[in-house]
Formats: sequence, C-alpha cells, structure tokens
Amino acid sequence: MRILITGSSGLIGSALIPYLLANDNTITRLVRSKIGRVEEEAIYWNPDKGEIDADRLEGYDALLHLAGETILGRWTKGKKERIEKSRVVGGKLISESLSNLRRRPKVLIAASAIGYYGERGAEVLTEESSPGKGFMAEVCVKWENSFSVAKEAQIRVVNLRIGIVLSTNGGALSKMLTPFKMGVGGRVGNGDQFWSWISIDDVLGVVNHCLLTETLSGPINLVAPNPVTNREFTEALGGVLSRPTVLPLPSFLARGLFGEMADEAMLSSVRAYPSKLLNSGYKFRYPELTGALRHLL
Repeated sequence: MRILITGSSGLIGSALIPYLLANDNTITRLVRSKIGRVEEEAIYWNPDKGEIDADRLEGYDALLHLAGETILGRWTKGKKERIEKSRVVGGKLISESLSNLRRRPKVLIAASAIGYYGERGAEVLTEESSPGKGFMAEVCVKWENSFSVAKEAQIRVVNLRIGIVLSTNGGALSKMLTPFKMGVGGRVGNGDQFWSWISIDDVLGVVNHCLLTETLSGPINLVAPNPVTNREFTEALGGVLSRPTVLPLPSFLARGLFGEMADEAMLSSVRAYPSKLLNSGYKFRYPELTGALRHLL
C-alpha cells in the first residue's frame, strides 16, 4: 500500500515506519518544516497555520494520523490549549483536505485515547461506552468528531483509542525503568486504579490489522484484553526486574509534581476492553502484562 503518515517521529510513528516498510508498503511522511526534510518525497503541512500541500495527497491508499502535542508534563493553560488545538485543528485539516481529493484514500486511521472515558473506576469499558468527564474526555470527543467530514466523503475512518503503550523507547514505561531498576519504584496513589496497557508490538499489529480489515471503522480500543490495576502493574514490573517496589508515590505528591495531569493520566482508572478487535479476529501477541514486560525488557 501507499501510506501517508503524520507524527512519524513519535513513539508509535517511529516504530510503525520500519514495520510497514518491512511489509512491502511505501511510506510518505507529512512534516511540519519545509527545510531539512529527511526524504525528498516528504509532504509539508502545518496545522497551526492551516497549511498543507493538498495536491500531493492524491492517489494514496491510506493515511495514518498520529500527530499531537504530548500530554506529558504539567498542564498549564498554554499546554492545554496546545493539546487540544494540535488534535482538533490538525484532525479537521487532514479530514477536509482528504475529502476534497479526486483520488481519496480508502482508510484514515487516526489516533485518539482512552482518556475519552474519563475516570470510571472498575467499570468495563467497550467502544459502546459513553464518554466521561474531564479535560481529556472533552478533547477526545472533539478529536474524534474532527474527522466527520472524511466520513461524509465515504472514507473509512478508524479512531484508535490508545491506552498506555509499553515500549523501552519512550512513553510511561521508559520513564519508570530507572527508579524501578534502582529499587525505588512503587505504586501511584492507592494503586487501585486500572491501567489499560498495550505492547508496542501489538500497536503495530493492530494498525496493520485495521489497514487490511475493511469491516473495521469508528472507535477501536487499542488496549490489551487484560487491564491491570496500578498495584498489579507495579508488582509485575518489579518482578520482571527482580527489584523491590516498596516506595509509593502518594496522590498528593503526584498532584504536586504534575497537577491536573496526575489526576487524569496517573490516578484516573480506565478499564478498557478491546471488544471490536477481538470480534474482528485480531490475535494479541502479548495479551498478558508479565509476558509483554519480559519480551520488552
């Protein structure tokens, strides 16, 4: 397939490109700078300015839209504005540009997040579950709605509600490794909150599955089928590393360090289940946390 990709330098994008190339696809990146492009074939776009080389989008089979401001860090007013704008404005620009093409891609696979569900305790959340409350839930609703124009143009749109991606190259796990290897890791808060996780290997497999499975559209919970509590995650990681996990990060200290981000990304409980993936026949490479961690580490 001929595939366009945004967010190619991010955690998922940087892993996806070699994976897709190894499967005999052709990849073209959408980049935000006109200077110093890695490839001559890269296509310029800048969602902040509403600019995109739309004519060069003709004739591709698929677009993977992964770009967006990272949620890591303290959520200042400016940070929250960047998080929302990068997702909603970027999504609308991509959606409208594709809908105006003569030769549109058959599928648009766009990132979203399990933040869509908000704080839900131990409730099992499928793609049919209602959105939650909070900043990220509101952003995710707007984010997914930003692709409505593409849907109206008969492009198959898949919204990947991404959980905690486990990789040693970035994301939550890579930040946890140093303290855990030193034996100073521990649960966050009371540890009862559910963390819905997925191995980077399964992220790649799911994207490929969505590219090839024409019956899949709309929201997809991009999580492993066995979410765990933060306490269970802590014990599994400590066990794989053969290190003690006796120093917790109290809720008040997490909030002091990270503010609102701590409540919505670290202390929030989201027990998501990948119903649509399993019903479509996807087989997880790493459905259990310990096996995924042993593979990665």
